[in-house]
Amino acid sequence: MDADLSGNDARFDPSLGEGRRGRAARGTLINSAFLVGLNLLALIKGFAVAGFITTDDYGVWALLIVAFTTLYGLVQIGVDDKYIQQDADDQEHAFQVAFTLQLILSGAFTVLMLVTLPAWAALFGTSEILVPGLVLALAMPAAAFQAPMWTFYRRLDYMRQRRLQAADPVVSILVTLGLAAAGLGYWAFVIGTLCGAWAAALASVRASPYRLRLVYEPGTTREYASFSGPLLFQGACGAVIMLGPTLVTQRVLGTGAVGAIAIANNISLYANRVDQVITDTLYPVICSVKDRRDLLLEAFLKSNRMGLLWAAPMGAGIVLFAPDLVHFVIGSRWEDAIVVIQTFGLAAAINQIGFNWGAFFRAVGDTRPIAVGGGVMAVAVTALALPPIWIWGLEGFALGMLAATIPLVGIRLAYLTRLFDLAPILRNVARGMIPAVIAFITTGLFRLALGAGERTELQAAAELAVFGVTVIAITVTLERAILTEFRTYLRRPRTRVKEAV
Repeated sequence: MDADLSGNDARFDPSLGEGRRGRAARGTLINSAFLVGLNLLALIKGFAVAGFITTDDYGVWALLIVAFTTLYGLVQIGVDDKYIQQDADDQEHAFQVAFTLQLILSGAFTVLMLVTLPAWAALFGTSEILVPGLVLALAMPAAAFQAPMWTFYRRLDYMRQRRLQAADPVVSILVTLGLAAAGLGYWAFVIGTLCGAWAAALASVRASPYRLRLVYEPGTTREYASFSGPLLFQGACGAVIMLGPTLVTQRVLGTGAVGAIAIANNISLYANRVDQVITDTLYPVICSVKDRRDLLLEAFLKSNRMGLLWAAPMGAGIVLFAPDLVHFVIGSRWEDAIVVIQTFGLAAAINQIGFNWGAFFRAVGDTRPIAVGGGVMAVAVTALALPPIWIWGLEGFALGMLAATIPLVGIRLAYLTRLFDLAPILRNVARGMIPAVIAFITTGLFRLALGAGERTELQAAAELAVFGVTVIAITVTLERAILTEFRTYLRRPRTRVKEAV
């Protein structure tokens, strides 16, 4: 199965002396340690900064993020995904072609951002984003110089990849918190983001196994365009999904309401971290076995169940403890965001169903379903989430976003039938939800037993402990087989294969 580990095009480091399963399992552990830990720090950073700055300052940063993300979606066409998926004989040349394309795209994005900033300021009705936006645009070229990380990712050298990638969030967190504490408001985010992006770029350039040369090939570019065209459309749909609600909310409810949506989104995104870790780990592996549908199904079911075992309890926990988070941690001035946080948490759990479907379609070279999914979500958000803002405010928007998640999940499942049978997928989803459902009910009964009255930090901590213990106990009981299998893969082999030259 691992006979391809030789020559210049070896995908995996042959010195590891183990199969794809072991490498993927070990990579999951490495990625989890790095990404979950770093994202936890980022979550803490978001709370800490929220305690230092005003809701309006947080809203200005949210407007900047929407502007940048909207445009970035138009130039982020999956160059890295295509580089991982390709099997060229000369990998140095393939890397240089991909690096060249990424540099062109990053430069185009920087120019586009600088040119359109006045239009964004007029669109949002505030000139406050102009100067910080000009500074933040300087972070965009750093994305191209982080391309050497792709080479380690393709080889499943997760430790090296994550060490390089960690430079961005670590530097960003330290700088942002320091500047926020010093009273710089949204400038803390801007300068922190800039420092983090270039720290990771410099680390990546130093570690690059290949020379960073500019190589442009029209034929290869057309191949990338065929793969990435649907991803470009998906990016445009993502721009609509972000821009529409932001504009309507800012005009109808004010910049502070945009800040409330931003912090709710930051919290709910943490529910997806484990699935993202697993998907990032598996993508180069499933690219190498893209012709084996049996192995693809096994990878899909196990990765999605592992993701659900994290996301479903996280979503349930957000629903239960969002008021405590606001009142006891980030401050009561965020009280208007409680319902939004709760609803976004529930939507994140539902959205976990088939969450990493796109990785499997990218691996087999069929990216059109991803474009269709993006279009469905854009239409659903426009139709279901925007009108309620005028009627019910933030709560109406949050419920509309929850409703918009349903058709997205439906289109995923419909397309997945092209690759797999639907029945095992649905059984997998039901099983993955069980620990969260039992923990939610148990904690709710415990809360009722404690009775009404003034809520305290001690009561919230006790309920959180009940919730966590229940989730762990049910998960260990029901998922003993998959956890045992995972531990087996993590055991290093006793023999090591001599490294190929």
